[in-house]
Amino acid sequence: MTGMKKTTEKNLMVFSGRAHPELSEEVARLLGTELVPTAAYEFANSEIYVRYEESVRGCDAFVLQSHTAPINEWIMEHLIMVDALKRASAKRITVVMPFYGYARQDKKHRGREPISARLMADLFKTAGADRLIAVDLHADQIQGYFDGPVDHLMALPILTDYVKEKYGDQSLAVVSPDAGRIKVAERWSAKLGGAPLAFIHKTRRTDRPNETVANRVVGEVAGKMCVLTDDMIDTGGTIVKAAEALMNDGAAGVIIAATHAILSDPAVDRLKNCPAVEVIVTNTLPIPPEREFDKLTILSIAPLVARAIREVFEDGSVTSMFDGHA
Repeated sequence: MTGMKKTTEKNLMVFSGRAHPELSEEVARLLGTELVPTAAYEFANSEIYVRYEESVRGCDAFVLQSHTAPINEWIMEHLIMVDALKRASAKRITVVMPFYGYARQDKKHRGREPISARLMADLFKTAGADRLIAVDLHADQIQGYFDGPVDHLMALPILTDYVKEKYGDQSLAVVSPDAGRIKVAERWSAKLGGAPLAFIHKTRRTDRPNETVANRVVGEVAGKMCVLTDDMIDTGGTIVKAAEALMNDGAAGVIIAATHAILSDPAVDRLKNCPAVEVIVTNTLPIPPEREFDKLTILSIAPLVARAIREVFEDGSVTSMFDGHA
């Protein structure tokens, strides 16, 4: 067949929803590309419409959307963007969700409850996703909910490098806000040169969301600068109570470090007035200027996401980014 040229050159294209365009723009810039122009708007009844303004046929598509409030709206937009790519003959669709919505609903605590984190994975698969990239999933098993490759990125190196540089000369202790997250605290400890571990023993109310009852420190924290780590800060109740418990136990100071800054009300007021000297988060979710405060430090996740996209696109190894600990 003359006149037909077979092209084997791969074509990387990056798409962004409207939830957190600043992060997507930074990722695209680090990849040396630009976001694909996209028309997106709501009809009068709030249905979402999306259309790409250039051809996506045969491309290796990466669709970024942070699942921030109003979360259901942005998840729906994300799904519609994937469907549009599939129907426009994109070759491979990788969904990039720096924050995976509904990740906390990863198992049934009581009868007649949903496992919404699994439903999310099924929805993206049905929409046409071939692969998922997420940062610091609330539970590791969520990787198994999606029928396809899942790249689970960790913000740990970004956060620990910052803490090491700023507080490395002090006597540090790593504190998990509950017993269930002690594994993450162990990774922090290893990165911080074997800093001692402690955790907060707490009781959570099953009938009331975002509420804990008792806090008791397990481990030696007296005279230590305590790094209190969690994957997310939502209303801030748990982490602030933990910071207060540490100070009551004689800690020299508390630094709060978390990947996802959801910061639902009244988190900002709680954090502003809590005893922590600094609150360190990443920009997996957008933080509007009115939610910023003096002791808040926002580190960019964009280099990590861009590197993962590059590895996936070039059929490299995402695991190698974490020294084999991904």
